[in-house]
Amino acid sequence: DLALIYKVMLGNNHDGMATITIKNEHMAMWGVTTETIHELAIQNTKEILPVTVQSMNEVMREMFSKDGMPDEMAEAMFAEMPVNQQMYVISNTAKVNGAASMFYEDALSGLAEKVGTDLFILPSSVHECIAVSTDMGTPESLAEMVQEVNGSQVDAEEQLSDHVYRFDAKSKTISLADTTIEQLEAKVSENVENYEATQSQNEAIRPHRH
Repeated sequence: DLALIYKVMLGNNHDGMATITIKNEHMAMWGVTTETIHELAIQNTKEILPVTVQSMNEVMREMFSKDGMPDEMAEAMFAEMPVNQQMYVISNTAKVNGAASMFYEDALSGLAEKVGTDLFILPSSVHECIAVSTDMGTPESLAEMVQEVNGSQVDAEEQLSDHVYRFDAKSKTISLADTTIEQLEAKVSENVENYEATQSQNEAIRPHRH
């Protein structure tokens, strides 16, 4: 239940990042296919917005240091934990639209090798994903946490999936962890049927104007 969207970066400075989303009419005008755009995006994004993988403790130390906390105090407050008990933030150097970085298998492979296990990936927002060792809990319990955070702390337009993914270090593949494609498709179909039934009912009871 995730999709990649391709963009052209027009500029990037302290005021923000300017981009346009590539649409079908752009590809028709340029005479390129989706496959070509994908290959270019994978290559260029690595150079323009390199992947970053940081432990949550590192992220917190950076935040507090920028707010003026002495480095020694930040280090003491956020001491490193065992590698397989930490959360890791996967994003890019701009921290904007960085969730796409989860599709770079070399970054995930390096992290999986560091923690010594496969990874569960929690889609935090369009800007970053959280990766944890598979020792950190069941995919179902982690999915509940994702759903709770999405429902209370993430703006609707920045939300990704409510589901948890698994990165298999051996096969270097990503798959749904807390559900299956078949269950997901059945849920979507049920939601569509409920929506269509509600719309039909609304049409039936809506008063006609004369």
